[in-house]
Amino acid sequence: MLIVALTFVFLLVIGMPVAFAIAISGATYFLQHPELPLTIPVQVTVSQTQNFALLAVPLFIIAGNFLNHSGITERLLTLASVLTGRLRGGLAQVSLTLSALMGGVSGSAIADAAMQSRMIGEAMVNRGMSRGFVAGVLSFGSILTPLIPPGIGMILYGTIGQVSIGRLFAAGIVPALLLWLALAVTVSLTARRRGYPAERDTRPTAREFTQALRGGIFALLFPVILLLGLRMGVFTPSEIGAFAVIYAIFVGIAIHRKLNRASFIEAVEGSLADVGAIMFLIALSAIFTYGIVLDRVPEVVSRWILSLTDNLHLVMVLVVLIVIAAGLLVDATVLIIMLTPIFLPLARQLGADPVHFGIVFIVAATIGNFTPPVGAAMYAVCSIIKVGVGSYSRESLPFILAVTLVALVLVFVPGVVLFLPEALFAR
Repeated sequence: MLIVALTFVFLLVIGMPVAFAIAISGATYFLQHPELPLTIPVQVTVSQTQNFALLAVPLFIIAGNFLNHSGITERLLTLASVLTGRLRGGLAQVSLTLSALMGGVSGSAIADAAMQSRMIGEAMVNRGMSRGFVAGVLSFGSILTPLIPPGIGMILYGTIGQVSIGRLFAAGIVPALLLWLALAVTVSLTARRRGYPAERDTRPTAREFTQALRGGIFALLFPVILLLGLRMGVFTPSEIGAFAVIYAIFVGIAIHRKLNRASFIEAVEGSLADVGAIMFLIALSAIFTYGIVLDRVPEVVSRWILSLTDNLHLVMVLVVLIVIAAGLLVDATVLIIMLTPIFLPLARQLGADPVHFGIVFIVAATIGNFTPPVGAAMYAVCSIIKVGVGSYSRESLPFILAVTLVALVLVFVPGVVLFLPEALFAR
């Protein structure tokens, strides 16, 4: 597998698209083992797409696109402004709140970061905030999105690792709130030092709050309905994806009346592109992971890590560092697909709760979206805000520190992660 790994890194360095880099490097394993039929790569690629549990991925993507085209985003922005507009940092605080509220709608950190950059990025700059700071807030704020149900990363991790997706959905909520708090404090301290103004000078009236809440209530109810549907056994994860699509269409047509023929077609086209990209990646990853299983790479990695320490918390810290380092080169979705079969067996061997480990793992993998040299969310935001990666990186250091501190809390205090799933999904 060493040649496979080196080939993969080389292909990434020369700029080959990740999906093809995975497939080609995985295929080199079969060239090293001529006794294996060359029909296997084709078979595993096709069989990977036949996984019924993965049906939830395209369904939630479609639901998110329909919700985004139903006028919910603007309503959530109004609600976010009412809730946090008077805090120091103004629109920066509003953007963090919007990321938390949008988690149940988009499910994608990159999509959320790009959307917010277009909506309020220039407005934040016009309020006197530096472009590097604005890009840092909009980029790192989107780390909340994958942790609010229905995060696509949790669906992938749960499907690959055979972990309850319902428990993962519940487990992501408290860590998301902690990250929100840590980033909000960071913004507040920076705004105080630089004199960034609040967005609102007066407290919202009860009428303003009621109207804003009414406008965003259907987006807020979305993750709640998902959790209750899974908890009550009404839906399986795949079935609840289908319900999510119906819910999104109903809200867009009957409630907000913004989902017309043109926006419907636009949402479908966007969904086809998103689903095609992710499922193509998932299908080709089967070629790469075939050799991992056959060569028992998880056992080799486990022995190496256990030779250093068998303390669960230290092992999780080490895994986090490895995942963050890998995230400098590889997208979060790819990391979850490729590394879950390697690290989850080790965590289980040491007695870790797979839900606890999964949330920590997903947070660590998502950080790579915001760091050079290949952070997808970082590049999306920097290109829209028109700021250099160097300026972005300098201004993002406080946010990196805040996220790192929360990640350490999640590692050493598992109750923070497991409190809600244990309460909702009693064993």
